[in-house]
Amino acid sequence: MTDPITNETQVHQSKRGLSGIQLTLIILAVIVLTAGITFLVIRTYIFPPDLKPVALNIQEKQELDQKLRKLGWQRESIQQDATKGESAQPEAYTESDEDREVTFSEREVNSLIGGNPDFARRVAIDLSDNLASAKILVPVPEDFPIMSGKTLRVNAGMEVRLDTSRQPVIALKGISIMGVPIPNAWLGNLKNVDLVGEFGDQGFWKKFADGVDDIQVRDGELYIKLRE
Repeated sequence: MTDPITNETQVHQSKRGLSGIQLTLIILAVIVLTAGITFLVIRTYIFPPDLKPVALNIQEKQELDQKLRKLGWQRESIQQDATKGESAQPEAYTESDEDREVTFSEREVNSLIGGNPDFARRVAIDLSDNLASAKILVPVPEDFPIMSGKTLRVNAGMEVRLDTSRQPVIALKGISIMGVPIPNAWLGNLKNVDLVGEFGDQGFWKKFADGVDDIQVRDGELYIKLRE
């Protein structure tokens, strides 16, 4: 005859053993997860890899060059090609509204940035509705007392749109370093301040506002229409 007390003891021991195995597995899972998160944080923020520059194909380069010509901007490569070609042919001057409208894709914007060797692997731009975001890798000088020789990952966001009076609005949304948002006070209280409205009475921002009829940042592209 089986002793009920013995059976109950065995059941409790079995339950304790099962709980111990579960606890061990949970601890191991937490260790693995913590190690993975730590590696990801170190890889992403402490030792971020260089950004991959955007390389346009031949057709994309030609399209970008045409857009830059509308803005009166000729890259060095265009100028070099022009010197190798035939002499400029005279032509009558014309202009239209279409000539004042230019749309740059996100790839084109990043390729322009990548044309500068200092920025090619350290700056990347993302374009979404009314928002231009930048990812910047900033090297820390060797003689700096903290994290010398390391690379800081900086993210910044800038609101770009037209207000109700169709004036350009350029406002800083924020800056973060290694994923930590910087307090507004450290940014000179410039977060969400319309730079054009605040400083547009003179200098660069006034010239910028006076020359832009429309500006829009949409998902993956930047649209600009210049005034007459």
